Amino acid sequence: MSRGRFRFFVPILGAALFMVPPSAVFAQDGAAAIDGLSLPGISSFASPRGDEPLATGTLGEITLTAQLTDKGSDIGRGLVWRVFRPEAGPDGKLPLVASAQGGTSMFQLPPGSYLVHASYGRAGATKRITVGKQGKRESLVLDAGGLKLDAVLSGGVRIPPAKLRFSIFEADAGSDGERALIIPNVAPNSVVRLNSGTYHVVSTYGSVNAVIRSDIRVEAGKLTEATVEHRAADVTFKLVREAGGEAIADTSWSVLTESGDPLREAVGAFASMVLSEGDYTIIAKNRDRIYQRDFTVVAGRNQDVEVVASEDAAIDPNEGAD
Repeated sequence: MSRGRFRFFVPILGAALFMVPPSAVFAQDGAAAIDGLSLPGISSFASPRGDEPLATGTLGEITLTAQLTDKGSDIGRGLVWRVFRPEAGPDGKLPLVASAQGGTSMFQLPPGSYLVHASYGRAGATKRITVGKQGKRESLVLDAGGLKLDAVLSGGVRIPPAKLRFSIFEADAGSDGERALIIPNVAPNSVVRLNSGTYHVVSTYGSVNAVIRSDIRVEAGKLTEATVEHRAADVTFKLVREAGGEAIADTSWSVLTESGDPLREAVGAFASMVLSEGDYTIIAKNRDRIYQRDFTVVAGRNQDVEVVASEDAAIDPNEGAD
């Protein structure tokens, strides 16, 4: 694991800043109301609707609003509303009564008790409401904020976005010792909406061993910006007959750590990969000949590593055999 650090910037922002596609993953507010019950997912959204026709005159009107904090302004868009009956059906799930997406939404429903869930990105809250014949308003406080992630190399050099990904996990490990994955493959500089709390963030540069982990706290009503500094570099290998020569095709590559543990294999005239800073050994095999070279990765310094197909670099494939 490479060494690195996070730099944090936390300006207070309004709800309109958190504009990423909504999701149905949520943290519960008033979880006791639905303990032991399962909320079904939905694959599409309809206009607010009820089970009974409006012409009956027996419906009550309720307007639902949501805020990031208890003193925040109403969220204008990006919400997904779902209204459920509080009693589970035969399948153990709560029957979906109505749904809507956007900001503040109005529903016309038969009088009675319901459970309302509002999701805003990966943030959400659930509340029990009562609908009567008289119109009323209910508000849900999401207790949510935003998280924006990025990464640089030593000296502030930007990392190509295509080679950088983040994964967000729960901060605490479960009984199996593993953290639950919340969001995989988060692109750099995208804003993720989350309920307030601490999250475990993994930044991966490339696909080998340039990985940094850190716990980050998201505060309600704020945007937390975290920048990772990766101590790694992009390395390209080629097997040549002489220094500066053309790369030899049909070459198999194997990268070993300083302790001799295999790290990554590749095939081709060129092999490129991102490696954390440190000392390594590269082994190149072409036909029945095997060559090796020790090299060092310096953080932020991309390099080409040539392995010369000479007797000095050749190794005996039977070396160490009994």
